[in-house]
Amino acid sequence: MRVRLVAGLAAFLMMAASGASAAPCSNAAGFPAWLANFKREAAADGISARTIAAALDGVGYDGSVVKLDRGQGVFSQSFFQFSDRMVAKYRIDQGAAQIRKNRAVFDRIEQRFGVPAPVIVAFWGLETDFGANMGDKQTVRSVATLAYDCRRPDMFRTQLVAALKIIDRGDLTVQTMRGPWAGELGQFQFLPDHYLNYGVDFDGDGRVDLLRSTPDALASAANYIVSLGWKRGQPWLEEVRVPANLPWEQADLSIKVPRSQWAGWGVKRAGGGTLPADGVTASLLLPMGRNGPAFLAYPNFDIYTQWNQSLVYATSAAYFATRLNGAGAYARGQGNIAVLSMAQVAELQRLLNARGHHVGGVDGKLGAATRAAVRTEQQRLGLPADSYPTAELIAKLKTGG
Repeated sequence: MRVRLVAGLAAFLMMAASGASAAPCSNAAGFPAWLANFKREAAADGISARTIAAALDGVGYDGSVVKLDRGQGVFSQSFFQFSDRMVAKYRIDQGAAQIRKNRAVFDRIEQRFGVPAPVIVAFWGLETDFGANMGDKQTVRSVATLAYDCRRPDMFRTQLVAALKIIDRGDLTVQTMRGPWAGELGQFQFLPDHYLNYGVDFDGDGRVDLLRSTPDALASAANYIVSLGWKRGQPWLEEVRVPANLPWEQADLSIKVPRSQWAGWGVKRAGGGTLPADGVTASLLLPMGRNGPAFLAYPNFDIYTQWNQSLVYATSAAYFATRLNGAGAYARGQGNIAVLSMAQVAELQRLLNARGHHVGGVDGKLGAATRAAVRTEQQRLGLPADSYPTAELIAKLKTGG
């Protein structure tokens, strides 16, 4: 199952430009010369001649990888569409079974890292269906192609060097290093750089094997989650009920206020109970707007948006973890909630950019920057500022409202 460039790729910071310059787009002719130059750079980075020869001799350019890189569109789906598909009952049942099966390993992991099993298993299920679908493309060829390509050469040069270091270290061989088209590896689809830096030998065999060793994979995921800022013993997401007169402009992940304030605004627990009137901070997350489900997102939710910057993915992963932790299915909200098409979101993004907002590329995907700009325009136009885009908002922006 291919849903993203995983394990923080979206949040991965671009590294300094390398000497092996990028190719013109869709031009494979210069790949052999680029590869020869990269081999020299790899040797200068301390990678052995044996690994360089084994991994790179005879490697060719893979045009299919570039086509796939240009065609990603899964995160144009709404939260309803994505979570219905990815947090289905069969996956919840399998996740619970995996927790029972690996209970002793999870106990050791939580003692060492402070990350509970449901949080790890939710990522495990979404990334690879618990290790069942890890991909079978030659990783070195895929990453070399993307390091040569014009779109993100610096990022993928870093990944190619890391892949060679993993081989050099003896964790994997060129033959066993296989995965999806974008170079991710293992049961949690780590990029090679994350594999190298956060991989843990948890089964004690002297190697970090995130493909075939479940203990290594689970502990490495926990190690990476902690690196993103996970706080031991703290919540991550809680479904709530919100009143009709809530100050909707407060519903934004950038706004963190004490639970006592949410309680004062009339927010209640999903079962109708009163929220603790304490100082624990949380944001109000409305993935489908004011008429859809509502969640309090606690500081630990931030690790989800760092694992993957798609809010749809992050919310689904956190919700999946709550289900594995014993929570019920979320309430769908009020009536049918209209979902904008990818073309409509792209039109909205153009209109927002024209008004001076900076939502990034016009890609038809409803990301955090687009939602923030939507909220600003809703406030300006006197609409409920719940950050959820509507056809009404598009119409008002088109008419110069």
